[in-house]
Amino acid sequence: MFTRAERLISIRNLRPKKKEGFLKIISIFSFLGIMLGVAILIIVMSVMNGFKTDLTNKILGLNPHIVVQPNSFQIDESYISKLKKDFEEMTISRTYSGEGIVISNENTKGVILKGIDKSEKNIVEFFDSFISQGNLDNFNSNKVFIGSELSFNFNLEIGDTINLMTSSFVGTPLGNLPKQEIFEVAGIFTTGFIEFDENIIFLNIEDALSIFDKGVKDQNIEIYLQDPLEANFFKNKIQNINQNYFIYTWSDLNKSLFSALKVERNVMFVILSLIIVVAAFNIISGLTILIKNKTKEIAILKTLGLSNKSIKKTFFLTGLTIGFFATLSGIILGILFSMNIEKIRIFLSKVFKFEIFPSDIYFLDELPYEINSISILIVFIISLLISAIASYLPATKISKMNTFRGLRYE
Repeated sequence: MFTRAERLISIRNLRPKKKEGFLKIISIFSFLGIMLGVAILIIVMSVMNGFKTDLTNKILGLNPHIVVQPNSFQIDESYISKLKKDFEEMTISRTYSGEGIVISNENTKGVILKGIDKSEKNIVEFFDSFISQGNLDNFNSNKVFIGSELSFNFNLEIGDTINLMTSSFVGTPLGNLPKQEIFEVAGIFTTGFIEFDENIIFLNIEDALSIFDKGVKDQNIEIYLQDPLEANFFKNKIQNINQNYFIYTWSDLNKSLFSALKVERNVMFVILSLIIVVAAFNIISGLTILIKNKTKEIAILKTLGLSNKSIKKTFFLTGLTIGFFATLSGIILGILFSMNIEKIRIFLSKVFKFEIFPSDIYFLDELPYEINSISILIVFIISLLISAIASYLPATKISKMNTFRGLRYE
């Protein structure tokens, strides 16, 4: 694509003479601008990808991938058997959830009460990952597992009792009163997702049905997949088996949240790409000055028989080389920074005595990152494309130069 002569001239242009010090400064700023722009873009994309993955894992740790609700039609055993037969990769369990109020130590709070079967594989895996106090073997009738935030706010420990109240009513001589039952705290879990640790209480499925005054026919079916990202695909297949049931996925419950994250990531990508565009203007100004200073040399090259096209290619290659190595350096810097971003966050927090990305706001125990090769490739291509355009624009002016005027005073 480029001849040896063109490459040699391009390398020569990258090493300006001492009297062209200003040109050297512009080249350095072009290099640094593109490098920092690419590095910042990769760092921000890595952190946002890591945040999305971390948030998804926490949500999936507490929510089933697909939920089938009776919707006034009882879920019969034949339906469950068909699901197990048609989708062997699924894990299916029965649950029941509802809103309630927890009362303890003169404190009250609205919570989600979730009835589960502790023998289910996915339940065992969840508590193995997130249980901080207690033992799953002690999770028997009239006992509950609460989150660490709820435990802290209500000053509860294992062995303490709480009163759970629901919207179901019981008849008394004084009239209908909300149903209440007393439970013992058997364990405490910590997911790191404060909203869940503060608002969810797990109890046995039988206790959940009892406190909500429901029967076996009101149970929901929760489905867990090997790949949660395929939830919507399987949702459509399950829906075709029986249209009478209401089916939704984990992504349906969090659609607005993930849509907001996606929009924010795309907007940040566009805004930060402008840093590279601004840096590319230095390439344009640098090459324009270089071409102006090299008028005599260009005229001599033309006289020696080098075509306008070849001369254009030499200056185009000069700018593209700056852009290429700046992009490459930016990618390396961005990856290294991303891999050590938690250490850098801790260091900056200590130096400035200010907590960066507080966990109670961003749901983060530590600053996550996820280096995505496709994102890096996109950044590399865009940066190189911007550099190529910035290099091509000043190079087109060479064809308008007058060779005779360039040699007039020689």
